[in-house]
Amino acid sequence: MATLRGVDSEASFDQTIKDAAPSTLFVLYFHTPWAAPCAQMNTILSTLASTYPADSDISFLSINAEELADVSESYDVTAVPFLVLQKGGKTLETVSGSDATKVRAAVEKYAGTGNKSGGVPPPLQATPQQQNGHVTSNEDAPTTTKDLSSYAPKNSDPQTAPDFSGNAGSREELDERLGKLVKAAPVMLFMKGTPSAPQCGFSRQLVSILRENQVKYGYVYYAHAEVVLEGMDIR
Repeated sequence: MATLRGVDSEASFDQTIKDAAPSTLFVLYFHTPWAAPCAQMNTILSTLASTYPADSDISFLSINAEELADVSESYDVTAVPFLVLQKGGKTLETVSGSDATKVRAAVEKYAGTGNKSGGVPPPLQATPQQQNGHVTSNEDAPTTTKDLSSYAPKNSDPQTAPDFSGNAGSREELDERLGKLVKAAPVMLFMKGTPSAPQCGFSRQLVSILRENQVKYGYVYYAHAEVVLEGMDIR
């Protein structure tokens, strides 16, 4: 069966695309490890990929949008999760967000269904059974399939990012410091890196937009979900 395969470098991505047959359908999945909707999409795509044979003309690639910033920029990725369906070097369709129904419909539009269930397995349909005069409910029946069309993270699921971080001693203190920061300039940019040396494609694009429009802004450096409150500058 096919799998959702991670791409660890831009060179590896370029080589994979170059070596593929013109008939290969690529499902390019752009994500970041700290965004909760991406965890949901990872489950959806892994399940969907498993319904296609390993030798089919479809390849599911998982791409860290921050680490492979140049690849992200080449596909105009500005938010995650983001999917690009590509064949023969041409973009066929894009899907933004984590709607399982839209993702499945887009993939099956160009690749067909991977199995008789139509991609993501449907929920198990069961009817009450009578045993010794007692009617058993559907809850008694074992579930062998899972409907991901309405899948959403639960409160009990592990968090993919902390509620807050940094050197603040409490949420109240952090809120107060952040409140002062966002009021320090007409526009405050929380970015990875600095305006002169952005460290991700999203930050690079935002800095370029602000400069082109001559917007006065401040910036605060952050690394992933951890905000570094020191080093603020006004541009």
